Amino acid sequence: MSARHDIPATGARSVGTSPSGGTPSETRPVEITATVPTGPPPAWAVLQRHLFDELDGAWRLFSDRYTEPDGRLRFSGTIPDRDGADDFYEAFFNWPALYRLGGADDLLPAVKRHWEGVTAQLTELGLYRNEFERGYDWFHQGEALLMFYGICAADPADQRFRERARRFAEQYLPGSATGNYDPATRSLRSPHNGSDGPRTGLGPQWDDRFGHEQRGMRPYGLPLRDVPGITSWDDLADEGNAVRMGHAMRDRLGRGDTAVDLAATALVVNAWLYDHDPRLADWVLEYVDAWRERAAAIGAMPDNVGPSGEVGEDHGGRWYGGHYGWTWPHGVHSIGAATLVGAISAGMLGRADARLDLARRPLDQVWEQRRTAMPYDTGATRRPGWAHALGLGEGRTVNALPTRIGPEGWFDHQPAQVAYWTWLWWFGMRDEDRARLDRVREHSGYDWREVHAFRDKEEAGHEAPWLAYLDGDNPDYPERALRMALAQVAHRTALMTAEDADTDDLDLHKWQRVNPVVTEVLTQLTTGAPQTLYNGGLPLARVRYDDLDAARPGLPWDVAALVEHLDAAGTTVQLVNLSTVHTRRLRLLAGGFGEHLITEAHWTGGGHYPGDSRDYHLPTGPETEHSAPVDDNGLHIVLPPGRRIRLRLDMRLNARPFAHHTSPTTFRRTR
Repeated sequence: MSARHDIPATGARSVGTSPSGGTPSETRPVEITATVPTGPPPAWAVLQRHLFDELDGAWRLFSDRYTEPDGRLRFSGTIPDRDGADDFYEAFFNWPALYRLGGADDLLPAVKRHWEGVTAQLTELGLYRNEFERGYDWFHQGEALLMFYGICAADPADQRFRERARRFAEQYLPGSATGNYDPATRSLRSPHNGSDGPRTGLGPQWDDRFGHEQRGMRPYGLPLRDVPGITSWDDLADEGNAVRMGHAMRDRLGRGDTAVDLAATALVVNAWLYDHDPRLADWVLEYVDAWRERAAAIGAMPDNVGPSGEVGEDHGGRWYGGHYGWTWPHGVHSIGAATLVGAISAGMLGRADARLDLARRPLDQVWEQRRTAMPYDTGATRRPGWAHALGLGEGRTVNALPTRIGPEGWFDHQPAQVAYWTWLWWFGMRDEDRARLDRVREHSGYDWREVHAFRDKEEAGHEAPWLAYLDGDNPDYPERALRMALAQVAHRTALMTAEDADTDDLDLHKWQRVNPVVTEVLTQLTTGAPQTLYNGGLPLARVRYDDLDAARPGLPWDVAALVEHLDAAGTTVQLVNLSTVHTRRLRLLAGGFGEHLITEAHWTGGGHYPGDSRDYHLPTGPETEHSAPVDDNGLHIVLPPGRRIRLRLDMRLNARPFAHHTSPTTFRRTR
């Protein structure tokens, strides 16, 4: 480890931690003390701390109204099929993220209690065995696991969750007793898999019959479009056709591998982050590379692999048509997310950009088929949602991309889902991927600087105005976005307080609709990362923070953070201490898992008090530019009362192993 150098303008250094966790290192980390007076606090900083306060009350209200003392959700119904487990966890999916950002101290034990309670509840309902999904598709399993991944990242010292992470990952390794993985074909044996191993078919709700009365599925059309005698949804009104469709789905969609299973790689990487077991890494790379090779061989990202390992085996040789694949029900919305999770998971193991071609291919495929269309004339399955989200009305044209493909060709045109192109660029920071993102903006047909008030269950979708802000083209985004987030909290709190607390209906999605925790804007502004990929992504960040005095993750009380710019060479972040009494100390860690190397830090010291007619100079003199070598993945920041600092951190991205990091214990604070 390189020797550290004293920093002339800042004074003392403090004893820190080793890069891998809580053991003190032999050298002290760089410590920088802020010296610039905050002056009238910036609006974004005040709003950010207000949002933390509002969220603290909101999650408590949700917990009080909708959960039992052991943490489970208030639900007295039964689940007759395989669907539903993810909905229970999704009610809390971003709660661990809030704690890791700086939420209340008691939020972490509350989140763990809810995970334990819900897991016991799902076991009693017959959906879980050995604390894990018995067998379901990874489009939904990925959603359910966000809560678990967040807990592991927030508290990697918890041995119970560490053991669970390892046990869950082992289910997918070659030779596992579950038999989920076939090493001969480098594929999973069934689209529905889990602690029971590969589960044949799609479950009783579809295997026996698939009828026209399923109104929720009708917008997506026929699951299989080549079953003789069934050419339209209305044909399913015939009972014989409904039975034949169900049997065809069981025999063709209910076996072999499907591209959404790539989300299982994050489960294995989550376990790898603890101890870097090469067996875990080997499986991830083997599985991801198998899909890459298939895609390269046919020149397209396939969505299905038959039991013998052949693409198109159950679909007439076609590379599309698999379960939760290109044709049904979501197309690129499931394929794009799964390939990103797989590519990023593999990239976290080394050579971070080497396998991003897996995620580029499906995005390029739909981009090549784009067309200009009006929002209400595209045949899309989700017109009202995205038209409202983009602020589009009648007469407006947008650049529409097909999201699905079937025997009749590409269809279901919608605007590009900016989050996927954002993640592709953000993780690898490659010029070619930035060019892709710029093309999406240039041809989008709407203003990326506008902040539209909406929220769906993924709690994402505001990537465009955030990216414009990072490019220096949308300076008011932090304040506008935080006001929007505060309004979302207020709206959902109002929904909770307006309904009968004793209501115990069987709507599994109600909890998601009233979950008041919002983290998208906080994640963007404080960590410089997009909202976590909803279908199974790990909680990544460009920077994150530990409260040194409280010895826990997250921003300290009174401190606001704003990532103002990021690129392949580094990151600019501003930190403000709103307290006029207390000094706050934090560790800034480069990367959500400490993967980046900070080579040098640059900041300004001294200066005058903004808005004061007198020149008010600090002891360090007028504003002076300072620099110091860091050569580590973290540094310590001391924020005296009413002080701020803007840091430009030169970085070598992904230069260190991704790893779970425990919080430093250098300082202890009495609140």
